[in-house]
Order: sequence, then structure tokens, then C-alpha cells
Amino acid sequence: MPDNGRVVTETMMPVDGIELCVETFGEPGDPALLLIAGAASSMDWWEDEFCRRLAAGGRFVIRYDHRDTGRSTSYPVGAPPYSDVDLAHDALGVLDALGVHRAHLVGLSMGGLIAQRLAVERPHRVLSLVLMSSSPGPGDDDLPLGDTGDGTQDEEDDWSDRRASVRSIVTTARRLGGPFTAEEPQLRRLAERVFDRTQDMAASQTNHYCCAGGPPVRSRLGEITVPTLILHGTLDKFLPGAHARALRAEIPGSRLVWLEGVGHEFPPAAVWNQVIDEIIDQAGRRTQPA
Repeated sequence: MPDNGRVVTETMMPVDGIELCVETFGEPGDPALLLIAGAASSMDWWEDEFCRRLAAGGRFVIRYDHRDTGRSTSYPVGAPPYSDVDLAHDALGVLDALGVHRAHLVGLSMGGLIAQRLAVERPHRVLSLVLMSSSPGPGDDDLPLGDTGDGTQDEEDDWSDRRASVRSIVTTARRLGGPFTAEEPQLRRLAERVFDRTQDMAASQTNHYCCAGGPPVRSRLGEITVPTLILHGTLDKFLPGAHARALRAEIPGSRLVWLEGVGHEFPPAAVWNQVIDEIIDQAGRRTQPA
């Protein structure tokens, strides 16, 4: 459908035997930029205006619902028949369904881990990386975790109840955020949209945290040659700054840019100008020499 003169489409796409909900912003002829959300997060968290502004920078912006989020295929609570490798293959499947061979990847938190896996295992599909609020994953150094209030289901959570679910989502977003996090009314509207689009909220808030892990790729991060930008909030309570510094140390030629006053969250509007400029600039950088 048209959106301020640009093409915006949302559709269900068959990917590896499941269906994923995908939405695009901008012109298909522009360089593709795939937004990969974090665990238990539908594409709604990549806010509409944020996506439109990226598209206005000359990018074909793609966002999608992970399996077990939004309108995409959902599985029984606590029994996801997939691994994080499958989640990475889903990202490639979205690109394949749109006829995109190579893309710039922007991954947040778990989405950043997915992007790293793709850059290591499918380097010919990746043009550049932006890793936001992310980590290189487990290793011998035992990187510290901070606030582990990740939104997983507790006994008192009733994810079938719209009001209770919205309240829980808002509470978690504010706890892990910072001074620039949206005010409660805006977060509530976003959480209501998430709830209304999600097939099974309990599965959405649980299954990514208990799915199987694939072969670790941290030991291979040194093989990444595409331009890599690390964006990390100075107030990230879930993945403290040591995670960002480890990424910079382990990915050759990577750049680390701190987002002042930002927590473990999708970019708040107060830093959109900085984040969007960095993403657009990153996509124009040259590949590191092999």
C-alpha cells in the first residue's frame, strides 16, 4: 500500500515450510537493509517512522516477524521445534522470498547474534553489519549479564489477558530502558499493537529463550570482513558495555559507537538521527581487506 509516496507492503511469505510476516519500506531497486529484531520481539518494535526515515536515505528496508512472534508461524509454549540456526535461516528465507541476494544487516540483541552467524556462515549474502545492544555470545571470558528481566514467562504472567500482557511488556521496556525510553502511553500503544498482532503471546514470550542452540560462531568472528558497526547504549542493563568491547576486539576493523543514555532497547526517538546516520553511513563503507 502507498505510504507518503513510498511503497509499503506487508505480506505472509512461505519460508522453509513456515510462514513469516514481512513488511517493506522504500524502493526494491535500492540497496536492501534487513532489520532483525531481538528475542521475543515482533517487527513492530522497529517503529514505522524509523523505517520510513531509513528508506528515505535510499534503502529498501525489510522488517519481519520472527517465528513465534507477530503473525508468523507459532508453536506450542515451551516446545519450539527449532534452533537459533533456523532463526538465522529464516532471515535468509525472507531475502530469498523478496529476490534479494545480498543485504545490509541490522540486528538488535539476539538479532545481532543472528547477523553474526550469517556473516560467518553465509558471507556472500552480507554487505555490512550493524550490531545493536548485542554480544559475541558465550566464551571463556564469561561476559557479565546484568538485569536478566528478559520478559520470559513467569507463573504470575497471564499472556492470554490483553491488559496484563500490555502491562508486563511496558514494565520490562521501562526497566531495561533509559531516560530516552518512550513514555508509558506510547509504550502502551505499541504493546497493544504487539498483542493484537501476535498469534500466541505466551509462546512469543517464552520460546526463543528455550529453543536449541546451534554451533557457536564466536571463535570465527575474526573471519568477518564486511564493514561492521557496533552501537551500544551506555546504560544497557542487560548486556553491559563489556559485550560491545568484546565485539570490537573480535571483529576485525569494527567500529564501536556509544549511544549516550540508551539502555537495552530498540533505538528511542531521541537518538534516531544519530542511529539512522550511522546505519546509512555504514552501508557505504568498503569491505575490509581479507
